[in-house]
Amino acid sequence: MRDKLTRSDIEKMEKEIEYRKLELRPELLEDVKVTRAQGDLSENFEYHAAKRAKNKNESRIRYLENMIRTARIIEDDSAEDEVGMNTKVTVYVEDDDREETYKIVTTVRSNSLKGLISIESPMGKALLGKKTGDRVEIRVKDDYSYFVQIRSIDKTEDDSEDRIRQY
Repeated sequence: MRDKLTRSDIEKMEKEIEYRKLELRPELLEDVKVTRAQGDLSENFEYHAAKRAKNKNESRIRYLENMIRTARIIEDDSAEDEVGMNTKVTVYVEDDDREETYKIVTTVRSNSLKGLISIESPMGKALLGKKTGDRVEIRVKDDYSYFVQIRSIDKTEDDSEDRIRQY
């Protein structure tokens, strides 16, 4: 895989693994045991749903462990006044005549619907290392680009979108 992750990303994944192993796994195993005791397994929907939830949890644990094992750790060595990892940046999009706020994150955490853009995305690549007031060209394709102006940079940590995923 060799995904780029920060130390913070790895810590969050380790917390999720711990939660899934120590809290969620025993609950799901108990659910399987209880529903198995209800009789005929071929027609027992609750049993099949409990098994599916248990298997989904185990699959997520394996996925996270593999991500951590194969990750390439990256550091945020940007200056305080520059766009870097986990920076919230407000830009003015000239073509649309509006402001938008994004947070620059690793590819694993990116979610454009929540304003989390990857350092590998065209905008993420273009904004990294830039400062407030800079006019930046976002090259989407060879024949299409647009300009944004950086209005503000916020480096404060906000983990509200990073809560542990649960079913």
